[in-house]
Amino acid sequence: MVLEFLRDCDSSQLMSDCDPQDYKRQEAIWELFTSECVYFLDQLMVLKEVFLATLTNLQMRDYLSDVDTWRMFANLNELCLVSFGFLISLLHVIKESWKIPVAGAGPTLLELLHKAIQESICHCLQKYCLNYSTALFYLDSLKHREDFGSYVKWCERNQECRRLQLRDLLVAPLQRLTRYPLLLRNVGKRSRTEEEESALQSVVEQVDTSICDLEGKVKWLDNYQKVKLLRDALVWLPVWERDKRAFIPENLKHLLKAVTLENLIAHRCLLHEGKLVLTENAKLHDVYLFLFDDFLLITKIKRNKKNPLRLPQNQELDQLLKEGCTFTVLDQPISLDRLQLRSVDQLNAAASGLSQSFIIMHQNRYQQCIAAFILQAPSEAVKVQ
Repeated sequence: MVLEFLRDCDSSQLMSDCDPQDYKRQEAIWELFTSECVYFLDQLMVLKEVFLATLTNLQMRDYLSDVDTWRMFANLNELCLVSFGFLISLLHVIKESWKIPVAGAGPTLLELLHKAIQESICHCLQKYCLNYSTALFYLDSLKHREDFGSYVKWCERNQECRRLQLRDLLVAPLQRLTRYPLLLRNVGKRSRTEEEESALQSVVEQVDTSICDLEGKVKWLDNYQKVKLLRDALVWLPVWERDKRAFIPENLKHLLKAVTLENLIAHRCLLHEGKLVLTENAKLHDVYLFLFDDFLLITKIKRNKKNPLRLPQNQELDQLLKEGCTFTVLDQPISLDRLQLRSVDQLNAAASGLSQSFIIMHQNRYQQCIAAFILQAPSEAVKVQ
């Protein structure tokens, strides 16, 4: 129905009899409709019919049966149904406004937008967007498999993809959600009355609220997933390994009850993280710092034996975790109310050969410095951060 209408109609001719103000309004509605068509036909349906359908068929033949389609595509089928339903309803509104005969009475434009945005579009897109980072991480974890790589390459060669890769298509619903406010504002600016403009503005505000709400949820979810992965990668040394002065005979070590520290970071917010260089015993060591909402962790990076190459200075935490690196905690967590920071000025930095350096001091409750760490940043800008 939608394809036939697009193929047969001439929008400029049908709108030519309108007055200039109404013409612009119809033009804005037409842009909303055609962009939804592109989103539905060239992105959602390609994801569904080329990638999801192919994977489902392969799994029915016992290939790639361990690949989780929900983690990859989330509620894609629901997105397709919602977008198609919105298109059909919007098509009915457009035909009525162009005086094209239609069967049965449908909702007005405002009724349609209020209902679609509030009840289905935003809710459905939020559900998909919350899974997006998980989908990308899952995709990265599978890309090294030959069978999965062959499946993706075969799908991406399909002419329906138009040279777009799977990643390009997976991000389409996020881009569509952020574009709705622009399209709806464009319609609102060309409204016939102030009441209509005000009503459309309330629809725009609903979408903006949904996006803001989603941003908060995504940040929380990203933090939760990153902390969950980090928890498994942290190595907490026992006191006799952490402090060589703490000599504990083998037959007495069992008396020091092992404290489970894996859950120490479970419910905390990771505010900042980054790679620096630690000066220790006249040697330089790669370290990774994790700043949580109430303490700081200084860790040494232990590279995976399968990836022994030196890591780039700007390599991100996600990549380090994917490569199987572990992080050995130095000393102990430094509570932020027991931490003091001292910047090393350029004169002293030049004299000691420690450019872009600073000192982190760990104090006890008696204001006594119990540990100090001399750290170097790759640049002055990173040091200031």
